Amino acid sequence: MLGAADVRTLAAALGVRPAKQRGQNFVIDANTVRRIVRTAEVRPDDVVLEVGPGLGSLTLALLESASSVVAVEVDAVLAEALPDTVRRRLPGRAERFSLVRADALRVRELPGPAPTALVANLPYNVAVPVLLHLLETFPGIQRTLVMVQSEVADRLAAAPGSRIYGVPSVKAAWYCEVRRAGAVGRTVFWPAPHVDSGLVALRRRVPPVTTATRAEVFAVVDAAFAQRRKTLRAALAGWAGSATAAEAALTAAGIPARERGEALTVDDFARIAEQLPARSPAERRRGTGENP
Repeated sequence: MLGAADVRTLAAALGVRPAKQRGQNFVIDANTVRRIVRTAEVRPDDVVLEVGPGLGSLTLALLESASSVVAVEVDAVLAEALPDTVRRRLPGRAERFSLVRADALRVRELPGPAPTALVANLPYNVAVPVLLHLLETFPGIQRTLVMVQSEVADRLAAAPGSRIYGVPSVKAAWYCEVRRAGAVGRTVFWPAPHVDSGLVALRRRVPPVTTATRAEVFAVVDAAFAQRRKTLRAALAGWAGSATAAEAALTAAGIPARERGEALTVDDFARIAEQLPARSPAERRRGTGENP
């Protein structure tokens, strides 16, 4: 395990200062790291994907519990140094570790067996896009535990009807059952962030049974919350082509036209997406954000 002194010594040796633009806040508390691994329910047969391993505090703890760990790190200096840290700290487990230097938002494949778990201290500024991208790209991930900004944790785990329920809540629910798994104070990080953090646990679920594609469902979600104060009849007018067409789609899906997006489940959005007005293939791709 890396303690506060170890983290600062490693950083000094590498000439590293945590970069604010990359949301780098290194965990310096061993008890917090152990708690994350325990809460993630990492098993001896798990292949764990870690994002933003930094100096390796969480990486080392994961290696002690998992079959193997593959870490994705965008910072060139940190990526080069981490394998050596693993070799020195856990020589008997070094062959179970692999490092991919890349932007997690662009990763499409990983070395070795497919990951079964995702455990990460995600940078606050890209936490939700990274989480959703990895859940979509690696369907073998069955269990996830991420540490994110407390406000983001609340939004991811929010239930329909909550004032903070929104796009992250619905999209995460497409892939997983989501729950808040605890709070994390500021003092366990270096440098200490200006906000508290939270743990979010996600367990893979079967997506809604629907004739609509995921992209089509997500397009409805985006439209519904782009103007969340408006009724769905008004908010979905652009998606449907007109407010009248939106009302017809909602009625066909069994959703009151004057309802608001915050009251709907991901299954409700899927039923609405099934009513996608007839369009040309090019128009459908533009409406769902898919490439031609």
